[in-house]
Amino acid sequence: MNILILGATGFIGSVVAARLAADGHAVTGLGRNPARARLKQPAINWRRADLSRMTKTEDWEDFLKGQHVVVNCAGALQDSLSDDLAATQADAMLGLYAAAKRSQPLIVQISARTAGAAGDLPFLATKRQADEALAASGLPHAILRPALVLGRNAHGGSSLIRALAAFPLALPLTHVQSPVDTLSVDDVAEAVSQVIAGDLRGDIVLAAGEVLTLAELVRLHRQWLGLPPARVISLAPWFARPVTWLADVAGQLGWRSPLRSTAMTVMSEGIRGERAHRGLAASSAEATLAANPSGVQDLWFARLYLLKPLVISGLSAFWLLSGLIPLLAVEKAAAHFLPLMPEAAATALTLLTCLIDIALGAAVLVRPLARRALLSMLAVSLAYLTGGTLLEPVLWLDPLGPLVKVLPSILLTLTALAILDER
Repeated sequence: MNILILGATGFIGSVVAARLAADGHAVTGLGRNPARARLKQPAINWRRADLSRMTKTEDWEDFLKGQHVVVNCAGALQDSLSDDLAATQADAMLGLYAAAKRSQPLIVQISARTAGAAGDLPFLATKRQADEALAASGLPHAILRPALVLGRNAHGGSSLIRALAAFPLALPLTHVQSPVDTLSVDDVAEAVSQVIAGDLRGDIVLAAGEVLTLAELVRLHRQWLGLPPARVISLAPWFARPVTWLADVAGQLGWRSPLRSTAMTVMSEGIRGERAHRGLAASSAEATLAANPSGVQDLWFARLYLLKPLVISGLSAFWLLSGLIPLLAVEKAAAHFLPLMPEAAATALTLLTCLIDIALGAAVLVRPLARRALLSMLAVSLAYLTGGTLLEPVLWLDPLGPLVKVLPSILLTLTALAILDER
């Protein structure tokens, strides 16, 4: 069959795409940035598309030509600079259903449990709107509602669990007793495969049926990483609110943190796979992890995950202060340039370098600009080192180390570039 997969570059979508291609189907994957996916999965026909801009019927007509099945693995946690929930999870799907009326492809929707106290959050409300519209559309369909999905890779909540599991000395957690049901990402791919084969239809809950507390799940991941047991420190929910607030602010700048308020609200009531479909054998968390033994790269990822925002914010603070502090004594700062140019030119150059530093310190906080800002930081740092060496080589021996301190900044910038990718 010809199968179109939305969100095919994501954690679930990439595994579903690989499974369906292995089943012998002709798979087309949609993604906003499929260039790397094209290299990793050359058997997939990759096409660039942004669902948030595909809200009209005519936006879908070209993509649906010749397709027998559409699998929606796309989704977003919260509105941000990078994501528009209403457009991506609701409006785009309504446009898809309207366009699909003519050819009547099978629609497989990867959704979530939309009931409960968190059901009114935009994340779940938009999913529920799309689910209800699909159920009423008359199109052949299946709606799959997985619990927390685990796999060889990690994204979002599963990434956070790994990071918390690698915490040194102790495990600081909120909502330690929240129930969490899980299943393997391979189980989700198997369910999609069975739907396409005609063995499943309707509204299907996917879960292993083995409910762990959040604390138990984090401990299980710590063991998987090969780390010694650690005491769980139960934190009151209010303790996490400043972190959640900062994560929401970061979300408005385009960073997709799993510590945002939506995720914390969902976790406060737990993730349950109620009424799990009995015809599907889903793997428990322990079985999923055992089938995918960890390597040193998993330990590195877990330890670096929570350091990443600190690295980015630390670089931002360094460059912002580097630009702001000289403004307190412009004449003194400009004195370094006086041997080479007039006082007016030295002052202008000082102000220019301050503005460059401030601009880079601000730009690195904005996710769509972060990579270019980091590369610019490297270029500017090398220019500063070169200029400083030519103007005042004695600064290399200065007790305060104004030039020596640039070297660890360069290394931290290279580290930020190495861990910048989200998928």
